Amino acid sequence: MVQEYQSPVRVYKYPFEIVMAAYEMRFPTSHLIPVFVGSEVTSDCTSSDGAIRTTERRCKLVVEAPYLIKKIIGVDFVYFIQKNILDWRERCLNIEATNETFSNRVNVIEKCRYYVHPENPEWTCYEQSALLDIKYFLGFEHTMEKLGMKQYIQNISKGKEIIEYYIEELRKEGITTVPRWVPNGGDQTNVKLSEVNQTSLSKDSPTNSDSQSKIWLEDEYIKRYIGELTPFQESKLVQFKKQLSQLQKSKLPSDTTLLRFLRATDFNIEKARENLLQSLTWRKKHNIDNILSEHEFPEAIKKYFPCGWHYHDKEGRPLYILRLGQMDVKGLLKSVGEDCLLKQAMHICEEGLKLTKEATHTSGKPITTWCLLVDLEGLNMRHLWRPGVSALLRIIEIVETNYPETLGRVLIIRAPRVFPVLWTLVSTFINETTRTKFLFYGGNDYQASGGLGEFISPDNMPDFMGGNCIAKIPEGGFVPKSLYLKEGELEKETCTITDESIYESVSLTKGQSHEVFIEVEESGSVITWDFDVIRQDIVFNVIRLLIEVQPSTLLSCAKGNLNAMEKGWKEGEHFEKVEQTVICHDGESIQGSHLVTNRGTYVLQWCWPSENVVASSGHHTKAKIMYYYEMLKSADYRGSMTSLMSANSKFSSLSNR
Repeated sequence: MVQEYQSPVRVYKYPFEIVMAAYEMRFPTSHLIPVFVGSEVTSDCTSSDGAIRTTERRCKLVVEAPYLIKKIIGVDFVYFIQKNILDWRERCLNIEATNETFSNRVNVIEKCRYYVHPENPEWTCYEQSALLDIKYFLGFEHTMEKLGMKQYIQNISKGKEIIEYYIEELRKEGITTVPRWVPNGGDQTNVKLSEVNQTSLSKDSPTNSDSQSKIWLEDEYIKRYIGELTPFQESKLVQFKKQLSQLQKSKLPSDTTLLRFLRATDFNIEKARENLLQSLTWRKKHNIDNILSEHEFPEAIKKYFPCGWHYHDKEGRPLYILRLGQMDVKGLLKSVGEDCLLKQAMHICEEGLKLTKEATHTSGKPITTWCLLVDLEGLNMRHLWRPGVSALLRIIEIVETNYPETLGRVLIIRAPRVFPVLWTLVSTFINETTRTKFLFYGGNDYQASGGLGEFISPDNMPDFMGGNCIAKIPEGGFVPKSLYLKEGELEKETCTITDESIYESVSLTKGQSHEVFIEVEESGSVITWDFDVIRQDIVFNVIRLLIEVQPSTLLSCAKGNLNAMEKGWKEGEHFEKVEQTVICHDGESIQGSHLVTNRGTYVLQWCWPSENVVASSGHHTKAKIMYYYEMLKSADYRGSMTSLMSANSKFSSLSNR
């Protein structure tokens, strides 16, 4: 097993030259690094122009391990070879350290880099990664891996403070000016600590550019916008971003979103990746990104859905109130249908994400979750109506899957005797971690000392709970039967959110292909496509037929068909490829377009990779894709190709129909 560590970027608000002067003070040893007991320079050379200095050191470190382990390995110290390449011209220092002791059993590779901040030349960035691979260690491989990485993370977490300490020592010695390197004969620029530009960058990120597009994370940004993380959690978040960035070219989900999925899987990157990709596919399939702007509330929801946002709790979390006991579950289902209630739940979750982001900016501290207050006054057996419970379970399942770690606390008040029955039904569908966030109050216990007053300030206590703050949410009550949908309309509205989509899905087994035939009647038209590879690698082609096809064949293949193209057809004789063949990997999303220059029959083809195509995930017996395509006439887009550029992206936006 290989242990990896990837640090977020540390930012020193000092020039590179001053940071380098502080870095040199760590050698040959430092009292701030107890395990680092000595070092000797084995080679040191500088280029003829003085721009590049290469230094090698042999470093001596104390073995910090239990007494028994020390006895088994037979040494008290280990030695590392450190190679530094300092480039004064480019203002960067690259460091690589490898172990000399036990090198035939253990591989340790540490890489560090100091470089100039990309948007402030008077600041310096530092990033670090490490890899520990223990091949054989007398049966203690797993123990040594855990011990080694734990010790390593503890030591590097002090790195920034050590540099800061030595910068202050330089200041005490009167060293506040360090010349910047220039070619021989040039004028040197003195960089003073007092003249360093301390102007803050963008409020929203550590740099003025979009922080979400960066793999690295600045540690101050993490503390301000995400929250305190352990070095282990920081490392997993950075690794997760790096892994995802290698699979797509467009904007990544927000850092808080990535962290939510990591927390939900106990920082298992592979599980988090799988869950995230499935959730992003779900969001795309149901156009969730636009639900806040496009979803319209029916009259029954506006008047009889006793829920709404109500200020915030004492920790600054947005507070959502659900008066479940006042809700006519049966009336709402018969008035708007199950699908509408599901969309309503999605709307609430999306609002919660938006409000937590706003709260982070206004409160000056990271707010990543919201608080749910559920008032059960009035709850009785009519709320256990089977279709209503079924709808509730479906909502819980979708929320747990696609909005993990968004609830910071759930307060259940005025729970009646019938509540344990309902809780028994729904609790098994709620994640164990989420269940630990529930607090229950029976009767009027919420008003007692240590009750809700511990979480909600008196100024925000709702009026229906004895407070003085008016809650602007519907009171609920029975939905008039005049708002009920007719039987046919109700069936139409209960198709459920899990089935409604403009996307088509298809599965392929080995050797199969899926084709969609498109008849293009005028040149200048544009064929667009947008598809997700749900499982297995597949090959995608865009083809123009060179032969005529019977109208009946075109009609039967317009919506897609398996193996519709004749096996005997040859490229150049029966068809030509108008776009380069694309190998699409498991989990990818592909969007693209083709500007038609010749009329005729075009084919979008998805097929199982042939034997000579190297696939990265060929262990599945079935491939699955979800696709959507459209043909736009030139008059529809008026010659503007800006929005029709081809792109490969794992997190693409849904094309509006």
